[in-house]
Amino acid sequence: MDLGLVGLGKMGGNMRERLRRGGHTVVGFDRNPDVSDVGSLAELVEALPSPKVVWVMVPAGEATRATVAELGELLSEGDVVVDGGNSRWTDDQAHAALLAEKGIGYVDCGVSGGVWGLENGYALMYGGEAADVAKVQPAFDTLKPEGEFGAVHAGKVGAGHFSKMVHNGIEYAIMQSYAEGWELLEKVDMVDNVTEVFRSWREGTVIRSWLLDLMVNALDDDPGLESIRGYAEDSGEGRWTVEAAIDNAVAVPAITAALFARFVSRQDDSPAMKAIAAMRNQFGGHALHTPPPTGGDVDGDGQAPQSEAAQQAGAGQGEGGSGAGPTTGES
Repeated sequence: MDLGLVGLGKMGGNMRERLRRGGHTVVGFDRNPDVSDVGSLAELVEALPSPKVVWVMVPAGEATRATVAELGELLSEGDVVVDGGNSRWTDDQAHAALLAEKGIGYVDCGVSGGVWGLENGYALMYGGEAADVAKVQPAFDTLKPEGEFGAVHAGKVGAGHFSKMVHNGIEYAIMQSYAEGWELLEKVDMVDNVTEVFRSWREGTVIRSWLLDLMVNALDDDPGLESIRGYAEDSGEGRWTVEAAIDNAVAVPAITAALFARFVSRQDDSPAMKAIAAMRNQFGGHALHTPPPTGGDVDGDGQAPQSEAAQQAGAGQGEGGSGAGPTTGES
C-alpha cells in the first residue's frame, strides 16, 4: 500500500524502514530535511494516491493536534488519518469528530516496541470504525511482530490509545518491582552476584519478561548502575492511567505507587520527609539530620548536637515515646 508518515524520529524512522522492507511505498515528512522525503505536509498528501492514508508519529499534545488539523484541510472524503503517537484517548475523540465533518476517517493506534521495533515488530492496539481500519490493515500486518499475536482492533475511536495507556501503567508497576528487588538484593551482604541472580530468573520463573531481559542487559553494561542518576521521568500515560482509574472507581495501588516513586526520584531533598522529621522531633525528641552549625561540632553519628531541651524531651523514649506522661504512638 501507499502510506504517508509524518514524524521520522526514533520510532517513526524505524517504522518507515520496516514498512518499506515489507514492500510498501512510504512518503515521509519531518521538520528535519535530512530525513524527510518531501518538503511539506501538502507535498506528502499530493504524492499519495486516493484513498490516502496518513500516519502521524509526532509528540502528543499540541504538535499532534496541529498536524491533524492541517491534514483535515489537505485530505478529502474517504481518506484516513492514523495517530500512532501517545495521545490521550480524549484527544482521539475530538480529532475523529473534527475529521468526520469532512468525511475523513480516523484511527488511533497505540504503538509499543521502542528502538527494538524495527527488527522485532511493534505491538499495535488500534481503535476506530472497521472500514477505516481496513484501509490501514496492510500496514498493521507489516508493522506487527511475526506470529499470531501483537496486534488488536481494540474497539471504537480512543480504544487503541486507552489500551496503550493501561499497558504503560502496568509497565510502570513491573519496572518498579524489579527495581525494588534489585535494591534489596544489593543491600544485603549474603548475595554475592546480583546480576547473575537476575539473569537466572530469565528462564523457568513466573517473573521472566522482556523487561527483565533489558534489566540484565543494563546490569551487564554497568553492574552497580553507578553511571546512572536515580531520576525517572513519566511520559504522562502513568498519570492518565491513575486518573482514569479514579474516574471509574478502579483501585490501581501498584501503578499509583510506581508513579509516585518517580516523583520522589526527582527530589534531592524531600520536603515531605522534612515535615515528618520535624514532627517526630516535636513529639518524641527524635534526632534531626541537620548540618552542623558554622564552626560547631557534630555528634559522633555526623549529626548536629541536639539542644538540651530536645535531649531531655527524648530521654528514654523510642519511636513512639515512652517517657513520663501518656504513651505516644506515631500517629
